[in-house]
Amino acid sequence: METVTLFALILFAVTYVVMMAFQKIRPYAAIASALIFVITGSLGLFPGFSYSPWEAIREIDWNVIMMIVGTMGTVYLFIESKMPQLMADVLVDKTPSVKWAVLSLSLFAGFISAFVDNVATVLMIAPVALAMCKKLNISPVSPIICIAVSSNLQGAATLVGDTTSILLAKAANLDFLDFFVDEGKMGMFFVVELGAIMSALVLLFMFRHENDPVNMHQRTKVEDLFPTWLLLGTLVCLIAVSFIPYESGAQPGQLYKPDITNGLICVGFFVIGLLRDWVKNRDGSAVKGALKEIDYYTIALLMGLFVVIGGISRAGVIDLLGQTIAKLNGGGTRWDLFLVYSVIVWVSVLLSAFIDNIPYTTTRPQGWLEGRSEMGIRPMDMIIAEDGTVPATITQSVFLGNLYNCFVQIGGREFRLQRSTLDSIGGRDYKPGDTLTASVTGTAIDKLSYQWYADGKAISGATGT
Repeated sequence: METVTLFALILFAVTYVVMMAFQKIRPYAAIASALIFVITGSLGLFPGFSYSPWEAIREIDWNVIMMIVGTMGTVYLFIESKMPQLMADVLVDKTPSVKWAVLSLSLFAGFISAFVDNVATVLMIAPVALAMCKKLNISPVSPIICIAVSSNLQGAATLVGDTTSILLAKAANLDFLDFFVDEGKMGMFFVVELGAIMSALVLLFMFRHENDPVNMHQRTKVEDLFPTWLLLGTLVCLIAVSFIPYESGAQPGQLYKPDITNGLICVGFFVIGLLRDWVKNRDGSAVKGALKEIDYYTIALLMGLFVVIGGISRAGVIDLLGQTIAKLNGGGTRWDLFLVYSVIVWVSVLLSAFIDNIPYTTTRPQGWLEGRSEMGIRPMDMIIAEDGTVPATITQSVFLGNLYNCFVQIGGREFRLQRSTLDSIGGRDYKPGDTLTASVTGTAIDKLSYQWYADGKAISGATGT
């Protein structure tokens, strides 16, 4: 292990330990760590390690930052309109007892959270639960916990349910429908809903003795419908653009979207809401309230972590993590893949109990993706290509020293290929009639079909190996 890699690994570990131990200073820890990486890289203290302030700024995922700001602002306007309280009031009024009221609020929170950030969802639903508990003279602790758990669970059900879902979708090149069905297999949505059904049964058991009737006939009056349309517009646009790939996942000649598309959508609808309120009320109260509600704490934390991630990537820590994950794959059997999955899932469960989901997800996919590249597997289903010689469409070619890494699409899946000769997959411009030969290293799990492409279009009849 090189000195710079060891230094970066220790600094990264210390940063996360400090963030876990001292929750209130997490942004300061992340920013301090980021500054150390930038100063170290700018001064050239380690041979081959360079990291300028401009490079650090470019490492920040402005799409995520803009999404958080825009979504928080629009949700604030939505909450101020009293629409979520009215929806919850109507729901509770239809239930016969406390038991069913708590279950209904929890499931309703889960439904909202499938499309809106889970923190904002709790802010919408919690006031209704508190009012109900106060009126019935019962403790609000259990109902609020149930709402929070349900909201957190359902955030992973769809692509737009949480920022982490969008981050993972981008890393795995998924669109909105892939969360329901991916390559003919049951998607994440159904796994989450299975968990929701089981949690509902647990809630019914927990509140089995709470059979007092609920009488909440007084309903909240909605003051403005415009924020509701703003939120719906944001969701519809995010879903629509999810079907347009990013440049990294687009085929040659295919339309792709800029990296900050989602952020522009969220901020755009938020700005429209602010402008409309300014024109309507002329007092700027919505602007002040919305800007006050934005979570600058989380934004500062994320910006620092993005810079830290750029530093550890340049120092070789991400590569080291990927190689470690790849070693777990062993012989590439189903049991080896199950071991990899288990390690990733349970490490994520453990660390995410102490670290917010967004910072954790921001850090880990890069290592996971590097690991699947080392194993030749796809980030979502980890299916390995079969051994042999196959034709493939080149999507990316990277030259590192005397080593060529070529990423290709085979049967709709991306793989890293080992070159058989330098001219085979060296990133050259191939002409019609040229032969591309590549060796795919892996274990046969699924039978792949093959298709040759020219200028992004399938060549008729060119489906052989």
